[in-house]
Amino acid sequence: MTTLRVGVGSGNPVKRRAVELALGAAADDDLPSDPTGVAIESVPVDSGVSEQPTGHAETISGAENRAAAVLDAGPRGGAGAPDDGATYDLGVGVEGGVAGFDGSDDRYLIMWAAVTDGDRVGRAAGPSLALPADVAARIDDGEELGPVMDDLLDTDGVATRGGAAGALTNSRVDRAEALAAGVSGALGPFVSGLY
Repeated sequence: MTTLRVGVGSGNPVKRRAVELALGAAADDDLPSDPTGVAIESVPVDSGVSEQPTGHAETISGAENRAAAVLDAGPRGGAGAPDDGATYDLGVGVEGGVAGFDGSDDRYLIMWAAVTDGDRVGRAAGPSLALPADVAARIDDGEELGPVMDDLLDTDGVATRGGAAGALTNSRVDRAEALAAGVSGALGPFVSGLY
């Protein structure tokens, strides 16, 4: 009996929830090592990119760095976790950024996910949402999307709740579900025989 141990490279509860949703949608018999269960833990790590990733390359790099850093974090342990010397079977990184697309003058909120077992890396994107012109201008001036959205919404911590995706769509796009789409795609090499 084995448990698939998955580390999420972030302390953000929305990112952990995205991984829970993605792995909950997977059939147990298509997961690596045919586990009897899945244990998902948050592992706050550095993304190795700027606080506000700009462009697809930087955002992908942030997701990959987070996924790899989870595996490099070493044995599990800490408050409430068994210190059994086991490492994670999969590291997951999720990174949000802002980027443009060829054929459009708009700036977009983008989401990338990476999953690694230390040998293979799966990558995939979640949905992309156009930013309002005033928000894009503030990002171009060096501000971060989360604080900009907090300012516009007169709130605090939007990134750990519905996120910009929820605000920009009047909650029609749930941030955790949007990120889960990226994580599900990044799991492809680990759950499909086509890779």
